[in-house]
Amino acid sequence: MKNHTIKIRVSERRLNKLRLYSAWADKTMTSVLEELIDSLPIPEDGKNSNALYSVVATQQNK
Repeated sequence: MKNHTIKIRVSERRLNKLRLYSAWADKTMTSVLEELIDSLPIPEDGKNSNALYSVVATQQNK
């Protein structure tokens, strides 16, 4: 598996909340975010679902 880096802007309040939760759960911030992303549902129907799969397939081929 190839790892990628993302950079996001969040408020200081959200960053502190992530830090606090990570420390409480004895996990890294990366693992907390990965678990959150893994818990997101994959859209099956509805608006822009074909566009979403197209973007994902394009990104995986890079």
